[in-house]
Amino acid sequence: MDLKQLKAFIAIADLRSFSAAATQTGLSQPSLSRLIKQLETEMGVVLIDRYHRPLHLTDAGAFFYEKISAVLTEIEAVTSMTQRLSMPSSTLNIGFVPSVLYGLLPDIIATLKQSNPDIDVNLKDISSYQQIDALKSGEIDIGFGRFAHQDPWIQQILLRHERYVVALPKAHPLAQVRAQRLIDLANNRLILYHQTHLPIATTVSTAFSSSKPKSPASSPIDTDSAAQQHTSLDSQAPLGQNEPITEPLLHLFAQYGVSPFMTTTVSDLQVALGLVAAGEGITLVPASLSTVRTEQISYQRLIHENATSPIYLHTLKDCVHPSIPDLLTATYQVYEQRGITYRPQKFASMP
Repeated sequence: MDLKQLKAFIAIADLRSFSAAATQTGLSQPSLSRLIKQLETEMGVVLIDRYHRPLHLTDAGAFFYEKISAVLTEIEAVTSMTQRLSMPSSTLNIGFVPSVLYGLLPDIIATLKQSNPDIDVNLKDISSYQQIDALKSGEIDIGFGRFAHQDPWIQQILLRHERYVVALPKAHPLAQVRAQRLIDLANNRLILYHQTHLPIATTVSTAFSSSKPKSPASSPIDTDSAAQQHTSLDSQAPLGQNEPITEPLLHLFAQYGVSPFMTTTVSDLQVALGLVAAGEGITLVPASLSTVRTEQISYQRLIHENATSPIYLHTLKDCVHPSIPDLLTATYQVYEQRGITYRPQKFASMP
């Protein structure tokens, strides 16, 4: 078998149509049919049931599709990385989640350009999990995200933890309380905005039982593109005990033995803050967001020191852009200027 046969099979399996696959691949239908027939003959297996409309994969075909898709993805990633190693781009393509842009990213880019005036930087608003595929495809060279990843192609370092603050309407009874506790916020409607949830499910067995923290983990936050025009509101009843909790804000509350009275889910962070400004509820955001809508929203700190959102940098393991060491240096320079505590790190393949 060869790559042409495999790509033809993947196209047909994805589209469930020889004609649609022909349009996508630029091959004629007879050529596609011939490639699939050759593949089936070499394997001695029927992969596609041609007697149904739309086309169906046989059981063997479905198994082959699942396994070979991953193999082709790796081949494409290796090809892209090899090309970039032989001809590195002068442009540094940086992916970021919107919450990072409200923080120190503009200062970091400005510092990078001061020390490297000839560098060309391209910024792309892209969620943490989408950044992984974008790194493999070459769409970005490095990403600022809020989630830890377990991927054999990716290496990442933790830059720092950013404290959460509570965002309340200016007219809220707690709007002027300078030190907030999660248990005191439980009777409010909590507005949720994460498009990506925690990768590992957690359970709550002590909801409402105590305000004492139980070794809270950092709650990753991933604010997918704030440019989304679609808004989805979904009010839900209070969470029951022993239900898996993967939504980051609910997970944070659960670590302190607290469950919000009611929640509303929206499409992104900007919509969440808009609802807070309208008096429709409260939410938690990284402290860097505390300059948004300040005429309508009061931002107050949480007393819980472990109520934080991590910021990660991730890039490919075997293909580090030559400008990334300078980007990391610029990041730490900004942290030092702002008096931010950090632990210096570098990627494994950096000098």
